[in-house]
Amino acid sequence: MKKNELGQTIDFIYEIGNLRKTPRSGFWLLGTGDQTVAEHLYRTAMIVYTLAHFTPEANKERCMFMALVHDLAEGRTSDLNYVHQRYGRLAESTAFDDLAASVPFGHEMRDAFLEEQKRETLEAKLVKDADVLEWMASLREEEEKGNTKAKEWIIIAEKRLSTPIAKKFGKELIKTSPDAWWFNKSDKWFVDRNESDRSMKRRSKA
Repeated sequence: MKKNELGQTIDFIYEIGNLRKTPRSGFWLLGTGDQTVAEHLYRTAMIVYTLAHFTPEANKERCMFMALVHDLAEGRTSDLNYVHQRYGRLAESTAFDDLAASVPFGHEMRDAFLEEQKRETLEAKLVKDADVLEWMASLREEEEKGNTKAKEWIIIAEKRLSTPIAKKFGKELIKTSPDAWWFNKSDKWFVDRNESDRSMKRRSKA
């Protein structure tokens, strides 16, 4: 470890912590819901891992790393919603350059950021699709709460998906309740709370 690298890395740890306080501003226009950039990055990374699982030729580790860093600069620039983006884009690339220059492993993050931005590699395309799927899931959650705008936004977002596996995910996501993973109204446990049948029944693997 070179001189100052420890201090630079500690600063980085504190800086990325700021992402849990950086709001995703699209929800302001949607009218309901809220999410931080950190929350978005985590779920995007997990989604792209699943996409890569069903895409054997993709590098899972590369996909996840790219997903985790693709919005890191928003801790410095903030997140811009549709209206903001229409009138100008903050210097996200410049902010990422400055961030990358501040840590000893910055070139690795910068390479991943640029790869995701170009969207030429399979991994980059999967990351972008995961980014869109994460947004669709967030919209679906707000739709279930009664936000009628969310349904219209989901239709537009689905059109951005580019890979076959992501398109398949998108169609299933739209018709699935966000509570389906835990709530099944035909499950009698919710009525009688029978202690002998407490396990949550997952979907059939068939």
